Amino acid sequence: MAKSVAGPEIERLIQLLAKVPGLGPRSARRAALHLVKKRDALLHPLAHAMADVADKAKVCSVCGNIDTVDPCTVCTDPKRDRSTIILVSDVSDLWALERAGASSALYHVLGGTLSPLDGVGPDDLNIASLVDRVADGGVREVIVALNATIEGQTTAHYVIDKLSGLDVKVTRLAHGVPVGGELDYLDDGTLTAALRARTGF
Repeated sequence: MAKSVAGPEIERLIQLLAKVPGLGPRSARRAALHLVKKRDALLHPLAHAMADVADKAKVCSVCGNIDTVDPCTVCTDPKRDRSTIILVSDVSDLWALERAGASSALYHVLGGTLSPLDGVGPDDLNIASLVDRVADGGVREVIVALNATIEGQTTAHYVIDKLSGLDVKVTRLAHGVPVGGELDYLDDGTLTAALRARTGF
């Protein structure tokens, strides 16, 4: 067992930071040390920002995004294309698509993917609320942007089946060669998907 080199307050900070995705014990120690050294510039403002988020963060009742207002800023943006909904598994996927700035559509966060082995069924996901949004009218296209995993594809097929009786076009993200990707480094599944989804010049 590693010997403690700091007081219990700093050790608790390190242990909490180590639970953040992408930070292991070593990275957490470095981050904690940096924060303590820069307490006025970083630690105090970070503590206040985290307290604000802890008090004000909420899940959007329309799309499932996380924001400090409900409905969220994406749903209330008047510049959004309200005829299109991009279906994502998690809020992190929504934020990634927003960073890319590739679409002005609305979103719908499922909150995961179907996984019988993990006990995640249709009732555990926000599928019914998506069907309700589409059934209310005005939505012409649902873009399925789920991960290209077995769970993601199973979920996509289930959602498509649920939307089949409604007057809506369902599309999915293209799968294949990434921009800047070299064929020699791609896995067999990606190459196969790229060949099947080939397009003309």
